[in-house]
Amino acid sequence: MTAQLPPIPLVSIVFGLTYLALAVGKIPGLRIDRAGIALVGAAAMLAFGTISLHDAAKAVDYETLILLFGMMVVVSYLRLSGFFAVATERIASRFAAPKPLLAVTIGLSGVLSAFLVNDVVCVALTPLILDLTRRLKRPPIPYLVGLATASNVGSVAAITGNPQNIIIGSLSHISYLRFSARLAPVAAIGLVLTYLVISIVYRKALSEPETRVVEDAKAPRVHRMLLIKSVAVTLLTVGLFFAGFPIAMVALGAAGVLLLDRVRPEKVYGSIDWTLLVMFAGLFVVVHAFEMTVVHTWGIEHWHRLLDSPVVMVSGLSAVLSNLVSNVPAVLLFKPLMAAMAESHREQAWLALAMSSTLAGNLTVLGSVANLIVVEGARRSGTTLGFVEYLKVGVPLTILTTLVGVAWLALTHY
Repeated sequence: MTAQLPPIPLVSIVFGLTYLALAVGKIPGLRIDRAGIALVGAAAMLAFGTISLHDAAKAVDYETLILLFGMMVVVSYLRLSGFFAVATERIASRFAAPKPLLAVTIGLSGVLSAFLVNDVVCVALTPLILDLTRRLKRPPIPYLVGLATASNVGSVAAITGNPQNIIIGSLSHISYLRFSARLAPVAAIGLVLTYLVISIVYRKALSEPETRVVEDAKAPRVHRMLLIKSVAVTLLTVGLFFAGFPIAMVALGAAGVLLLDRVRPEKVYGSIDWTLLVMFAGLFVVVHAFEMTVVHTWGIEHWHRLLDSPVVMVSGLSAVLSNLVSNVPAVLLFKPLMAAMAESHREQAWLALAMSSTLAGNLTVLGSVANLIVVEGARRSGTTLGFVEYLKVGVPLTILTTLVGVAWLALTHY
């Protein structure tokens, strides 16, 4: 019976069920995850004939997948070389006082997340921050919250900061340098606000006497030549991004250079978030089928009142949708709306989408994958960062940083 439904209702049902399942994160009675949900949605679109296999293959943005994969490989080599362990040890030796330790944690997380994908930065830093706070006898919660929120805020600054920015960079064709020039100030102000909000919320925990006692301090394991190679390749990669070279090819080239090493490949492949890549591929197909069949009937090009105020309109819708269905699926929904905008508004709208969808991830612990990585890493080590506990920082920080971002984009033009 379902196959006999008209195309628009059929596609709408498949699309709606897919996004509902993505919002919940699972399907009751099954063990499927978001990647599987996206894949099933894409398979349903193909099975019902709403999109051909050829069109489905064309719908997948391979530049996005290549860039994300390449950056995951780069971060994996930095981790294997001992880069993150060395960085945290330097912090322990120089910034043991509570508030300086928080400031450096936020700064390190924010800066690294600006140029490397924030999710994998959190994977690398969470166990190190937990170990650091244990040895320095510090309560871990303020620093874990700082790590998660700063990774989101810092990732606003560059196309390679997070998965949704990578998609936006590919779809908008805004250069890496231009993107950072417009949004890096928002990220910088946001990191300052992150420190201030956490300092206020956790003022009691951060006012404890300083201690220089570091228990079980061991020199981090460092592979010197691999560390030199990994850092050099990373710096060269970021430099080429800013120089205007095709960022997907640069990231893939960096991954290729790093893979020419004696490190066992399975160690690298094991740290790649394959499920995220699968989810992206499935979502590209689901959203494209929905655009072709349903969205083109909405007459978006006539929504003049909405389209003439891109920063406020896009930021508001994005903040809501990002917390309903997660930021990556939310960003893909805006593609037809961006295409309908006047060219003079389009760049501003894409930047507003990148800014708001990323900062909205700080609202709740479920708002971004980076948050979940930190929470899950803490849980495995016996530290619980609860939903309500996170809200103490997440709500005021999201409101403040989003307002700053909207004001910056609305008032600055260059």
